[in-house]
Amino acid sequence: MNPITIRRFTAEDRDWLVTQHRDLYARDEGFDESFGVLVGQIVDDFLAQHDPTREAGWIAQRGEERLGSIFCVSLDSSRAKLRLFLLTPEARGQGLGWRMLETCMGFARDCGYSGMQLWTHESHRAAGALYARNGWILTDSRPVVSFGRDNVEQTWEILL
Repeated sequence: MNPITIRRFTAEDRDWLVTQHRDLYARDEGFDESFGVLVGQIVDDFLAQHDPTREAGWIAQRGEERLGSIFCVSLDSSRAKLRLFLLTPEARGQGLGWRMLETCMGFARDCGYSGMQLWTHESHRAAGALYARNGWILTDSRPVVSFGRDNVEQTWEILL
């Protein structure tokens, strides 16, 4: 079996990334089409205007098979935002999430960011546990209606 590599995101990954987010969140969370539209907008904005010296995305891959994504984008002059973190079901439970998180956080540190923030949903318990194990702090949690269903949004932060 081929080893899993983590490489930089390219424009050729766009459709895969949007489709995976849309389909997995619809299946696992009951999200409607508005979630896929949002992911497409985030990726298109990144492709059109990201600063490659302070922002990057990565794709986890085994051979030709893509297994996940994670992005580091600028939130403000001193903090980065973690975005679009996803692992396909077959890639979960192998330590890949930790590797991807470390890649993203290491990039943010190397860019001189003093902290990071992310937005997620309470239902992503495995991701929340991963964040907590790696020093992230849950700073906000609130019930909302988004993507066609009731959710609890969470904000997590870490000092780098």
